[in-house]
Amino acid sequence: MTNPYDTASERMSVLPPSLKFKGELSAEEDLLIQGTVEGTIHHTQRVTVCEEGKVKANIRAQIIKVEGAVEGDLHADRSVFVSESGNLRGNIHAPSVSLVEGSHFNGTIDMDMKKGDGETRKSGQPAAKSNNRGQ
Repeated sequence: MTNPYDTASERMSVLPPSLKFKGELSAEEDLLIQGTVEGTIHHTQRVTVCEEGKVKANIRAQIIKVEGAVEGDLHADRSVFVSESGNLRGNIHAPSVSLVEGSHFNGTIDMDMKKGDGETRKSGQPAAKSNNRGQ
């Protein structure tokens, strides 16, 4: 028998556009950010920053999707996706990274997910650097 709470729509927290949150945010379900968040975000599932969302925080989650503005480092266990409307200023640490043409990104990307984020890769080469301006 399947768990009735396995669908994303059943297990999602939504921070609406009128909400302004400051502090440490953590939960076990997916998170949809439409408002403003400042501090730290630690989720065990998916975090989506919507187009109208503004985040000044380091984010840790399984999957992180940036459609709005984010200033901070992203640590994803599975993937990071920055959409065409996304604007990210910070470093990405994830095994899979997608930057869509038109997105804005300023920071570094580390796709080597061994322990000790921020260290150089096995080959001795530093993590990739990117300044995608969607041109």
